[in-house]
Amino acid sequence: MFTYDTVIDTVQTGKKQFVKTFVQNEAVANAMNEFIDAQAEYTKKATKVGMDTFTTLTTEMVKAGQNAMKFDYTKFGEGIMKAYTSTAKK
Repeated sequence: MFTYDTVIDTVQTGKKQFVKTFVQNEAVANAMNEFIDAQAEYTKKATKVGMDTFTTLTTEMVKAGQNAMKFDYTKFGEGIMKAYTSTAKK
């Protein structure tokens, strides 16, 4: 199964490689790598929550659709007509 973690890790590894190649100051490189790690952690959590939310919403929409299909519209219409005709006679 495809996960977004792989894409996130690939992008963050590219950033770390850029830092390794172009940043000569060790303290600055360490700070940037810590920031990149924090970005990766946050992005993975945000992506997971987003996907979980999407999955839950989709599941509930499917359930609502299935319940709507179970509704007996003919019986409902007959009940409405009975109520209407009984009030119309009064």
